[in-house]
Amino acid sequence: MSLFPSLHALQQTFGTREHATFGRPEAPSGTTVLGKATPRQARPELYRAAFSAVDDPKKKLSAEAQKEFDKASSAVKAKTGQIELYSPGFYAAATFGGLLACGVTHTAVTPLDLVKCRRQVDPKLYKGNFQAWGLIYRSEGIRGIFTGWGPTLAGYSAQGAFKYGWYEYFKKTYSDLAGPENAYKYKTLLYLSASASAEFLADIALCPFESVKVRMQTSIPSPYTGMIDGLRKITASEGVGGLYKGLYPLWGRQIPYTMMKFASFETIVEMIYHRLPGDKSEYGKGSQTAVSFVAGYIAGILCAVVSHPADVLVSKLNANRKPGEAFGAAVARNYKDTGFMGLWNGLPVRIVMIGTLTGLQWMIYDSFKIFMGFPTTGGAAPPEKK
Repeated sequence: MSLFPSLHALQQTFGTREHATFGRPEAPSGTTVLGKATPRQARPELYRAAFSAVDDPKKKLSAEAQKEFDKASSAVKAKTGQIELYSPGFYAAATFGGLLACGVTHTAVTPLDLVKCRRQVDPKLYKGNFQAWGLIYRSEGIRGIFTGWGPTLAGYSAQGAFKYGWYEYFKKTYSDLAGPENAYKYKTLLYLSASASAEFLADIALCPFESVKVRMQTSIPSPYTGMIDGLRKITASEGVGGLYKGLYPLWGRQIPYTMMKFASFETIVEMIYHRLPGDKSEYGKGSQTAVSFVAGYIAGILCAVVSHPADVLVSKLNANRKPGEAFGAAVARNYKDTGFMGLWNGLPVRIVMIGTLTGLQWMIYDSFKIFMGFPTTGGAAPPEKK
């Protein structure tokens, strides 16, 4: 199967078959009947030639890429053997897939994250992203634009490993506890519960690195030369607790974020396949990962909106929470200084960043699952009728 939809698939999806056959006999099998075009109906004659022109090279390129992917996948399976779903090997693979998905993608958008964090702490610092990057580049060079990439890579690799690995575990565990019928009936609640449980653990792994990252990015110049220097200096001056002083607001940001990320993704994937012709199993690997990206991007937009106020507070608390200050007092002080509208500073940037991140993460994660011989992530299948 190709990554791109065929002409026939487009006609099935967007055409109006009832207009084509109403009032006239059915066409013989294998032929397409086109009725009079309605105002909203696509006109196949306008794009048929374009599809014909690109179809052959598209198929050739897709086939070659698929052949190399299958070859590498087969080599891995030959060494590891066929890993059964929900076995320890499956959860280990999910953990590694989550590490790949989150660590690389978060590190790639470090420049966006840098500007977002600084504007959350001081909205007047920059007028826009491009002006910010220009100023940073002129004063600190390209290295300055990637300030905080070290703790970002380490922290979000650890977080992604915990998040995806534990999500698969909790989803299976809660499904077994509920039983097949209830698991399908209350599948959204199951997704929300499993993702919240996974993120609770994942944030414990992330928090020390997030603390160093935010301080590096919001202080000008950065107080640390790198991740290790930051960890050492914080523990020397504040103890290990200094690395976790942002844990509560991190939970407040990440748990709703992840609940939205997983529940909405699973639901959107199910909706997409319900709208497309045929079953999910009939689509090729490239098509399934494309669906994962689209569903992930939409889910990411929802995640950004839900978690943004807590994200602003995390940036502020890591930057200016005083030693010994109670968590509630620190939140109240920052909210008083910021105000309700201030909690939405940097939201447009974060929507672009999180939408792209989430789409790429799901695409990478599901690609890795395919590589290892597992089905892609999607809505729950209906229970078998007895």
